[in-house]
Amino acid sequence: MKYLSLIIVLIPTLLSGQIQKEVGLPLNVEPKDRISFCLYTVNKQQLKLTAQFYPIRNFEPFEAILQMDDDGQWIDIDTAEIVYPGYTAHFKVVGWDDSKTTKYRVAHNETAFYEGLIQKNPVEKDEIVVGAFSGNSIYSIHGGDLSRQDIVDNMKKIKPDLLFFAGDQVYDHSEHYWHWLRFGQDFGEIISNTPTVCLPDDHDVGQANIWGAGGKKGINRYGEMGGYYMPLAYIEEVQRAQSWHLPDAYDPTPIGDGISVLYTNLTWGGISFAIIEDRKWKSGPDDVLAGINRDSVDVSAFDVAGAKLLGERQLKFLEDWTDDWENAEMKAVLSATVFAQTSTRTGKHDWFINYDFDANGWPQTGRNKALEVIRKSYAVMIGGDQHLATVIQHGIEDWGDAGYSFATPSIASLWLRWWDPKEDGKNRPKGEPRYIGEFEEGFKNKITMVAVANPDAEPDQEDPDLVNSRGAGIGVVRFNKSKRTVTFECWPRKVDITEANQFYGWPVTVNQLDNNQVIDGYQLPHLILDVSDAVVSVYDQSKQLISSLRIKGNTYQPEVRKKGLYDISIRKGTYEKTISQLPAKRSNKKKIKITLR
Repeated sequence: MKYLSLIIVLIPTLLSGQIQKEVGLPLNVEPKDRISFCLYTVNKQQLKLTAQFYPIRNFEPFEAILQMDDDGQWIDIDTAEIVYPGYTAHFKVVGWDDSKTTKYRVAHNETAFYEGLIQKNPVEKDEIVVGAFSGNSIYSIHGGDLSRQDIVDNMKKIKPDLLFFAGDQVYDHSEHYWHWLRFGQDFGEIISNTPTVCLPDDHDVGQANIWGAGGKKGINRYGEMGGYYMPLAYIEEVQRAQSWHLPDAYDPTPIGDGISVLYTNLTWGGISFAIIEDRKWKSGPDDVLAGINRDSVDVSAFDVAGAKLLGERQLKFLEDWTDDWENAEMKAVLSATVFAQTSTRTGKHDWFINYDFDANGWPQTGRNKALEVIRKSYAVMIGGDQHLATVIQHGIEDWGDAGYSFATPSIASLWLRWWDPKEDGKNRPKGEPRYIGEFEEGFKNKITMVAVANPDAEPDQEDPDLVNSRGAGIGVVRFNKSKRTVTFECWPRKVDITEANQFYGWPVTVNQLDNNQVIDGYQLPHLILDVSDAVVSVYDQSKQLISSLRIKGNTYQPEVRKKGLYDISIRKGTYEKTISQLPAKRSNKKKIKITLR
C-alpha cells in the first residue's frame, strides 16, 4: 500500500513532465526562471498586466510584485496573488502615465525577475500598425515542431503598436496550461513588450467547435447542441490566463454556469477597438435546428426565430461604442472570426461545404444585426479561425453596403479550406481570378470577395517544409489616420516581410468611409463647421443612432438609407450642438454653417 500511495502521488508529476517534454518546455525550471511571460494593455490610463508563472514549487510564496523603473530604481507599484489553477498573477494600476515608455519587471520571492516595456500611447503616430494572428497549432503537417521565430523576428522589424491573437492560441483539448506556456515561450519576446489582445476560441477551451449558447452546459466536445463542455474551473483558467489583462468588461455579469465575460473596448494610438465574443452567445445548430432538414437547398429555413449570434448584451455594447469617439479617430472590431462563410471546400479538395454553421454567416438574422450596428461606426473587422486568409466586403441589403473584414491566415494550418465557388464572381475587376467578385455564400449572405489565399498544397502531403503552400501566414493591418485608410497585408511564413512579396491579392487598402456605403440612398444637408475633425452623429426621429463618425476636416454631408427627418449631433471636446428634423433628399444642395465655439 505504501508503494501504491507513492505511485498515485507521483502520477500527476510524471504526466506533467511528459507533457512538458512533448511541447518543448524545460523539465526543470530554476526558481530564478519561475516567471514565464507577461501580457498587458493600457486603456484610458489604466494598466492591466498578467504575469504567467511556471508551477510554484515547495514553499515558494503565491505572491508577486509589479515594479517600474524610476531613474534606475525599481519601485513597487502593485502586489498580486498568484492564482491557482493556472499560476497567473494579475496587476491593475489606475492613473498610469501612458505618455512615456516605461520599463517594468515582475518580481517573485526576491529570486525571479521578468522585465518588459510598457509602451507609450502612440497617439502622435500617423500610422498605427497591428500584427494579427490565429490558429497557433504547434505542429506542422508532418507532426513535428514548427518554430515561431520568423514571426517574432518580423514583428521586431515592423514594431507593431498592438498585437491581436484571434483565437486557438492553444490546440490541446485537455492541457491548456502547458500548451499556453509554450505559446508564451514562442511569443514572449514580443507580447511582453507590446500591448496584446488575446481572444480564446473553441480549441482554447477544449472543444472542436463552440456555440456558447449563453453558457449552457455542453454535452460533448463537438459542441453542436451548444454550450461549454469543460468544467467551469477549466474555462475560467483559460479566460483568466489569456484575457484578464484586457480592459474591464463592458458589463461583467457572468453568463450561465457562472462563466465570466470579456467583451470590451480598447482605445490605443487614436484607434478604438471593440473586442467582442462572437462565440459566447451563439446558438448551437443541433439545438435550434432540431427537426429541420439540413439537406434543404432553402437555407433561409436555418434562420429560425430565437437563434442568436452576438446576443442582445453585445449588440447594446456595440451601439454604445459606436457613438463613443473619445480619443479616437478610426474604429475596428476584433472577433474570433468574420461574419460570413468564407470557404466552399474543406479537408480535401472534393469535400464541398454546403454551409458551415461554425462560420458567422449563420444565423443570418444575427449576422445582419451585427453588421448593421458595426457599419454605423465605419469600422473594419479583423478575425481569424477560418484557416484561410480573406478580405471581404460584406453586404446586407445589397453588395457592398457594409464593412470590410480581414480573416487572418493561420500561424500553422493543418486543416485546409478553399474558396472555390462553382460560379464566377460578378463585377470582379478586370484580370482578377474567377473566385474574386460578388457572391452569395453558403447561407445566401451577400459578400464581395476581394482577396483570398487559397492553399496550393494537397491535403495529405507530408513535406516537413510545407507551410506557406497550406496558406499559413502573418496578418498586418495599418491604420493611416491622416488619410483615413486601412491597409490589410497578408504575408507568407518563413520570409523577411520587409523584403518578400505578399500573398496574391494583397495588400488591400480601403477608405474609412467605404465601410458604410449608402447605395441608392438620401442626402442630408452639407455641413460646414468652424472646427475640424468633429464627431457627427445622425439619429432618426425615434432617437435610433444611424451613423457616427469623427470626420476629417470641417465639411461633411451625411447620407442615410431611408427618406425622412433626422437629427444631427456635432461634438468636439466640450462643444456640442444638435440640429433637429433635417429632411433627407435624393439630392440635397442645402448647406448649413455651424458654429460650435
